[in-house]
Amino acid sequence: MPPTLVLVPTYNESATIVSLLRRVMELPNAVHVLVIDDGSPDGTADLVREVKTTHPHRIFILERAGKQGLGSAYRAGFRFALERDYTCICEMDADLSHDPDDLPRLIEPVATDQTDLAIGSRYIGGVRVIDWPLPRLVLSYGAGMYTRAITRMPIKDVTAGFKCFHRRVPAYLDFNRVRSNGYAFQVEMHFRTWRAGFRIQEVPVIFTERSEGQSKMSKAIVREAAWKVWELRLRDWIGRL
Repeated sequence: MPPTLVLVPTYNESATIVSLLRRVMELPNAVHVLVIDDGSPDGTADLVREVKTTHPHRIFILERAGKQGLGSAYRAGFRFALERDYTCICEMDADLSHDPDDLPRLIEPVATDQTDLAIGSRYIGGVRVIDWPLPRLVLSYGAGMYTRAITRMPIKDVTAGFKCFHRRVPAYLDFNRVRSNGYAFQVEMHFRTWRAGFRIQEVPVIFTERSEGQSKMSKAIVREAAWKVWELRLRDWIGRL
């Protein structure tokens, strides 16, 4: 496997971060993890540093002052990865809704140059979500239909946050133009990757609702995503994406 880094943004994820890191460290291929912590008051960073003592060359932490948002965290993580010559760069939530055992299935098609972006899809070949209340499922699935209708992206799970990029994708994209800071960041990255002509493949995964901690979803995040798709389509139409 080529050098691989998993980016994990955190804010108050002390209930799950140790389990996540240990499970990733147990995978057969020695992937690395970068935790981007936005000053979690619950001690998340302290726990990461504790696990890091066992895997000092595979676990890294980037500590930031205050909550700066998901998109900001991932942009910092991508820059970290590109500066250190990682070939495969993954995104993953810290709450164990994404199964660490699925990481090799996402990395493999990128590592073998079958695709430039492998998306862990909840909606390819059916709905693959466990323990979501019906309103949350309807919101997510409806958001996908809404986004596809406006952007024309050929992606079933347009808001997916579990994925693997080949480094050529973030190296090509201009992160000064990627301004989304909530879950709209995922939509924007997918759209820019697609419009740049990179190959995209969806890999079926099962998404499990978090059992610990609190969801970061809010009305503001939903509003940002709803408007962002129109902005992206307009910018693309006028040639200023």
